[in-house]
Amino acid sequence: MARKHRIGNAIRRLRFEHGEMTQQQLADAVGVTRQTIVAMEQSKYSPSLELAFLVADVFGQKVDEVFWLDKEGGE
Repeated sequence: MARKHRIGNAIRRLRFEHGEMTQQQLADAVGVTRQTIVAMEQSKYSPSLELAFLVADVFGQKVDEVFWLDKEGGE
């Protein structure tokens, strides 16, 4: 049976480091709903590659500085 892994992220930390950006502000910047940002922050939604690049770009980071494979968080 294949083990599932979650995509961990630093979105919440980065939002606060960038002037306490709200989830809605980030959502507007990348063209998704606030609920999508919430789900990504909680590792309940894995973003598309395009969305991952857009989020990283908002924060001036590389994709792998914002997202990573969380091998321990899988079920």
